[in-house]
Parts: sequence; C-alpha cells; structure tokens
Amino acid sequence: MGKLMSESENHYDAPEPRKRDEPIGSSKLRLRIRVIVVALVAVLMLNLIAASSVKMATDPIETHKFSKPNAQSLSYRFGRLTAWWTPISDHPPSTITAINTSVEKSNIHPDDYSGPESCSECHAQNYASWATHSHRFMNAYANESTVKGDFSGNSTINYFDGLGEFYREDDEFRMRLTRDSIKRVYTINQTIGSRFTQYYVGKMIQGPEPADHDFYKTDHVLPFGYWMDERQWVPIVHVHQIGDDDALTQKDEDQWPSDRRLDPFSKPGFVPYSVCNDCHTTFPLADLFVKSPDVLGMHFPHKAHFSVSDYLTAEHPAVLGTERRPSDIPQKELMDMIEVTRKWEAPDKAVNLGISCEACHMGNKAHVMDKRNKPDFFVKSPHLRLEGLEEKDFGRTHLNVNYMCGRCHAGSRPIYAGGMATWNSTEYTDATRGSCYSELKCIDCHDPHTGIGKKWKPTPTQDDQSCIRCHEQFTDPDAVQAHTHHKLDSGGSRCMNCHMPRINEGMQDVVRTHTIFSPTNSAMIEKNHPNACNMCHTEQPIDWTLTHLEEWYGKTFSAEKLSKSYPDRDSPVAKGWLASRKSSVRLIGADTLFRTKSLWAIDELVDALDDPFLINRQFVGRGLEQMLNINLEDVGYQFYMTADERREALEKLRDEIQAQKLMEETPVAPAETDAGSE
Repeated sequence: MGKLMSESENHYDAPEPRKRDEPIGSSKLRLRIRVIVVALVAVLMLNLIAASSVKMATDPIETHKFSKPNAQSLSYRFGRLTAWWTPISDHPPSTITAINTSVEKSNIHPDDYSGPESCSECHAQNYASWATHSHRFMNAYANESTVKGDFSGNSTINYFDGLGEFYREDDEFRMRLTRDSIKRVYTINQTIGSRFTQYYVGKMIQGPEPADHDFYKTDHVLPFGYWMDERQWVPIVHVHQIGDDDALTQKDEDQWPSDRRLDPFSKPGFVPYSVCNDCHTTFPLADLFVKSPDVLGMHFPHKAHFSVSDYLTAEHPAVLGTERRPSDIPQKELMDMIEVTRKWEAPDKAVNLGISCEACHMGNKAHVMDKRNKPDFFVKSPHLRLEGLEEKDFGRTHLNVNYMCGRCHAGSRPIYAGGMATWNSTEYTDATRGSCYSELKCIDCHDPHTGIGKKWKPTPTQDDQSCIRCHEQFTDPDAVQAHTHHKLDSGGSRCMNCHMPRINEGMQDVVRTHTIFSPTNSAMIEKNHPNACNMCHTEQPIDWTLTHLEEWYGKTFSAEKLSKSYPDRDSPVAKGWLASRKSSVRLIGADTLFRTKSLWAIDELVDALDDPFLINRQFVGRGLEQMLNINLEDVGYQFYMTADERREALEKLRDEIQAQKLMEETPVAPAETDAGSE
C-alpha cells in the first residue's frame, strides 16, 4: 500500500499500480476507489493543517515542489502523472513550480478520434495488415466472424463435478453450467482474444442469485474459454483475485494451488469487464487518465498534471452532476463519481472495440480532415500540463514511442529473484528493469502494424542483427566466439538465448523475457532460479556451470547462498527446478527439458502432470504430448482435473511408459534368413 505524506506534504503516494490484464472483482474495485477517496480526504485535511508551510514532496521516480499549497487542493500521484480533482487553474504558478501548459488543441479527447476506417484510404497497406492483427480482435462483439469457440452443442467440459455446455439459441451464443440442482445460463456479448485462447464476456440470464444481482446486469468475464489449437474448452486463468484463509492477502487465483480455485458452479467469480477493457479497446486517452491513472501514470514519459475536474466538466458533465467544487463534495458522493468512471463500458465510451490505429497514434480527426495537420506522437490537451520542459518534442522520440506500448504492456507480476516477471503482458515494465531499454524502442524489434502470429517469425540470425545494430563490436565473428565461448551460429552463440531466455509464461508456450540481463546474474543463480547455461545443458550440475562462469567471465557467487539453494550439488540443475517451491521455476524447468528433448527426465516430467498448479499441468501436458507424440486423452487425463481424478490416468500413463522402456531394453533376436539367400 501507499502511504500518506507527512503534515507538510500535500500529495498521496498511491498504491502499487494494478496489474495490466489483472482484472479484479467488484469488491476489490470498490476497495481501490475507497483508497483513492480516503487519500483525497486525508490530503485535504493535511493541507488545512499545513497551508502556510513550504516543503518538498519526494517521489521515487520524480520530484514535485509545492509552495504554499491551496488549502482546498485535492490530488493524487501515480508515477509521473498527478491527477487533480480541483481545477489546475485554481492554483497560481507559485503553487506548482516549473509548469509548462500543454497546447490548447488536443489529440486525446473523445471528439479528436475518427476511427480506424478513416485511415484505410491513404494508409491502405498498414490498414490491411492491421485488419488481420490480433490487436484488432483483442476485444470484439460476439458474432459469426469473431467467435472462435465450438458452440455447436457437441463440445462440453466436465469440471468440479459439473458440466459446461456451449450452444446457439435465437442467434445468440450461450454458455450453460449445470451441477446437481445448480443451473447457470449466460448469454455471450463480447469476445477477448483470437490467437490462442478466446475468452468470453456476457451476462447471466438464468441462475440461483436474485434478479437484481450484478451477474444479470453487468458484462463480466465468463468461467470458461476456448483453447483453439487443442479445440477444447478450458477454465479461464489469471482473471480472478482470491484471498488467503484470513482474507488478508488478495492474489491472482493462479498464484494459489488449483484446489483453491473458485468453483464456477456454486461460487463463480465476478470480474466486470470494465476493469479489463482499458487496453483491450481503443478509449480516448484522456478518458483513461480519469478511469485508470494508476496504469497510465506508471511509465508516463514526463512529469505531468492532469485536471480531472476540468476535463469532466468539459467532456463528461454528467459525472460531476453538480456545480460544487470537488473539495466540497461529501466522501460518499466523490466515491460514487470515481466508481462511475471506473465502470465506463467500451461499447458506450470507446472509439471502437479492439486495439486500432488511434490507440497508438491518438486522436487524428484533424489529420483526416486536413493532411497538412501532421499527427503528433505525444498527448496534448488544455487540461494537461507538463512540468519542467522548456522545449516539448511531440515527435517519435524514444520516450514518446515506447509510452504507446508501455501504457498497456505494463504492470506488476510475480517475479523471479532477478526481478523479471514470471508471466506475460508486462513486457515494457520488464524491459525497463534490464539493460538497453534506455536506447531501444519497442518498434526496433516489433512491427506495430504486423501481428506476431502464433510463433516468432524472425530467424536467430535476424534476432542477432537486432542486437548487433547497436553492439557493433560483434559484427566480427571472432569477437562473437570470444565473447560467448561457443561455436559460431550454435545455440550458445545467440544473443537472446543468453540475455533474453525463455522464462516467461505465455499464452500456451514459454516465451522470452523482455528483461535483458546477463547469464551471470547473481540473484538468479544463487536462488536456483532458471539460468541460461543450464537451460541448454540440462544434464549438468551447478558446479559445472559455476566453473565455466568463473573461467570465462571471472564471476563468483556466494558459497553460503549456493549451499542453501542446491542441496544436491551433483544433480542436474534442470531436474532440481522441477522440485522448486516456486511454481514458475517448475514450469520453466519442465519447458527446458522438453525443448532439449531430455528423455532421461521422463519420470520426473510425468510426475509434473500432478503439479498442484493448473497452469503448470497445462504446459507440461502440452510438452509431453509433443515430445512423446502421444495424446493424454487416451489415458483419460485432462490438466484441469482434481487430484483424485488425475490419479488413475497418471497410473495408466506410468504403466505404459514403463512397458515401453522394457520393450526398448529387451534384446531382439536376429531375424531368420533363408539359407540360400545372398
């Protein structure tokens, strides 16, 4: 949690930003709103006490100075963005130092946007690429062209002793959950995703709750999604927040063992889609400054101040609904106003569903109307003030371009010992934690108009060139070999294998981290978290790795920490990862063994099908099927089964693998031949 500043300070340090793509239930949404409101009220009280003082408020990222603050000012700060609930115009220049007013025209207000179709005539190639991009279908209305799931009525899922069915009725897509006397029927209104797994958004139309329940009134994320490659219905993951036994700790549902997951039949989770749609759709950016300042401010390129009250008065007057000053509004009313903005629905407020041109280029209606009005690449609004910039560069600078990606691909995740996230969607935040990001732009490696597809398309040599473009000393092959100590063009000579290893849980595959770091990272090795050396040399023990790192790079590590993290110094490191207490390390351990086709670890990999975490079982099942060319459904196994349900299937699988081993070990007698044959 954040902290209230001392009496002499007049800002509130907000709580850690909510995760990008980390939806929260309505109860937690109200809690976050109360935190903001309580902060605003507390700041007002502190200002009344300290109205005559002159102090400096420090921020871990930037510093803000205040001189004789207005006693009625209300503001809260997220990263470099400060949101003001009293008009900035109320505060003379002496109140906020070094302020430069943004230009009078805007490119982030609702009327500044024209929609993607307006770009198609002049930018036909980019429009055509975008038309098939996964960004376009990140969120869409549910119809024949967007729904990827099997709603034929023939595809079902058995989960938690209940039945999930998926069918069509009256030209609508329906989801029905039945167990004993419980029956829930949902109508599907929107889709999420189109590449790997598609989730669904809708409302309940039949269920045990009373008619006025939010399930019936609010579009929310439904319990099952469709895994397209496997053509099967699966439980959703990384959506719900659940607490510990004392309800003191709220965590992603999939940070708990799967026996703690919510029961969608008797106690379904409730995640209003309005808390997810900031990045899945194209909202006017100024609306998001109001709706989600915690996320928008996290990587904002400059210190800035946004007048929420001025903006709402001009663009959404119904929200304030009064001519009273925000500082005069009772706490309950202020909380209701903030809750209204948090619940803004994309069909009502967004430019379009899905991520389109103006999600990155911002409102370009002026450019559409007159090509001489060249688009800017930085936010502009009369309600936004930038701090300390004598010269404002609205072009495609490093900071401006990266912010367009970083405002969504940002947030907090569980982390490894080295500080990088364990699962995806926060790539820009990860990039800022490592090397190179101060020079790299996201678009140096990613074409923003062309989708990645299901697999990364550039070759290893092309990937190397992305690095060598800056690290020119490695244009010399001899320099590469001297640096990597591996044969040229081998896996060990590739930049990304060592500096961006695959340690990030993706949608259905383990993908590369965007934290660029050294394979000698002390924190990762001393904690026995995945290291690049043993991700290739899976059969080697840690002392083999330590010897090479010292010989090649002069790197040594804490003997005390190593002894705690590696109780068996002779065992293969990758096998040890499978036994880690950290679920993400176990996941990478399994994936590493699959990628290297380490059949010698087959028994441990089969045991991993019984991992207490559902996502781990999903990835292990997929890896085993690919490595052994088998179908686990043949032994009756599904990764989302309970422990009791899995037991029989795993026993059968182990018996079959053991029988295969015996067949391979049994000598085969030479075949008889005809005596007269040559």
